[in-house]
Amino acid sequence: MAKTPFVLDTRPLPEASSPHAGVLATSRAFRSLGFPALIEEHLKLYSRGRGFSEAQMIESAVVLQTIGGDCPEDVGLLAGDRCLQRGLGYRPPKVTALREFLELFHDGQLEAQRPARDKQLSFIVPSSSAVEALQQVQAAGVRRIAELYQQRGEGQRIATVDQDATIVESHKRSAFAHYLGGRGYQPMIAVWAEADLIVADQFRDGNVPANQEPLSCCRMAFQGLPSSVQERYFRGDSACYESELLGWLSSQDRTAEPGGRIGFAISAQMSPELSAAVEGVPEKEWITFETEGDGTQRQWAEVDFVPSQRYERKDSWPLRYVGLRILKAQGTLFADGSDRLHYAVITNLDWDGGKLLDWHRLKAGTVEHVHDELKNGLAAGHMPSQRFAVNAAWFKLALMSYNIASAIKGLCLNAEERTSRFKRYRLLTVHVAGRMNRNNCVMGLRLCATPQTIERIRSVWEVFQLPTQATSARPLARAG
Repeated sequence: MAKTPFVLDTRPLPEASSPHAGVLATSRAFRSLGFPALIEEHLKLYSRGRGFSEAQMIESAVVLQTIGGDCPEDVGLLAGDRCLQRGLGYRPPKVTALREFLELFHDGQLEAQRPARDKQLSFIVPSSSAVEALQQVQAAGVRRIAELYQQRGEGQRIATVDQDATIVESHKRSAFAHYLGGRGYQPMIAVWAEADLIVADQFRDGNVPANQEPLSCCRMAFQGLPSSVQERYFRGDSACYESELLGWLSSQDRTAEPGGRIGFAISAQMSPELSAAVEGVPEKEWITFETEGDGTQRQWAEVDFVPSQRYERKDSWPLRYVGLRILKAQGTLFADGSDRLHYAVITNLDWDGGKLLDWHRLKAGTVEHVHDELKNGLAAGHMPSQRFAVNAAWFKLALMSYNIASAIKGLCLNAEERTSRFKRYRLLTVHVAGRMNRNNCVMGLRLCATPQTIERIRSVWEVFQLPTQATSARPLARAG
């Protein structure tokens, strides 16, 4: 192993080949789900009828992020990829064209609405009309994906919306300081847990706390769910312990909406009064529902507590507080020197306390996982502009990329591969070498991959139906 058995030939291959031809499966899903028509319907940024369309620019950004690009400048790495050019039907835009397109989402008048810092520290900048249009496209795409699951007999009748905010670090001058001490943005997202789809988001400055007006994102999320949903639920952390959100969720007006009543569980903010109420629960009322490997017990109890600010209205469902006590085994302590920690959850569900707390705890494996994938697997962790709405649009394109990949994993991959993180997902379906050739006047994509990899991509063509000259002339044969 002191030498290599080959020499490096620096002559480029003249053939229409690509090291990531598998990303054309993303393009297939993007078009089959009807995103081009949705974009044409809702998003009208170009006044001229020449050059790239809005759908082509968005598809290029989705392809770029799916391949692993972090910023608009990375689109330059696709230049000269003749395989992708032929597969997409157009040459990917240059960096300047992509940046100019993103700039069209900017609305300076909305950013000028920020009050002076001496009057108001945090302010939620309204979405520009173009960013709102992207939200409509996103919601319609979620419904299209849900319909596809329904057609294949895998439809979801239950929708649990998990909502949470995250910090996106940025050192740009326009970024605001956040509570962790750095600078950046703090977008909030709402995830449909059962379908692994992002149904809504709200892009925010870094100094906007997560508990400031969480209702707007929640309301968008439930409006974006498909009509096939018959049961609705909501989970949130203590940032969602906010009067307007709690009042809206618990209102009986929700029963008249598609999907009916919304059952929810939200972590309560442990005020001194609530802490005293939880700690004052008699010992005999604590019920152990789980014992961890080190002997730590997880216990629950009903908590008799009336908050100073009432969240219930005449037309709302009755709310209850369920206390959680984490009790260390004898002889061991937490870092603060105590042998127990107390928390509480507010809910309108009458479930057993242990079941409720276990169900609420599952939120950490959904929305927090999505945050990690968006920032580290896709390009949501890199803000491309000093302008707020441009960054908001770039963030939404990351959400669209996530949903398309989630649909491909859920509908086309096997059970073990569906939980793949983006790094592995790219190895399974994206970074696949291929060559575009023409045979008997029919252009076809030939992959340099194992039969298993080709079968994965073939299943994308099968699930995401799309009429093409190639498939109508010659159906794609099964690998093997």
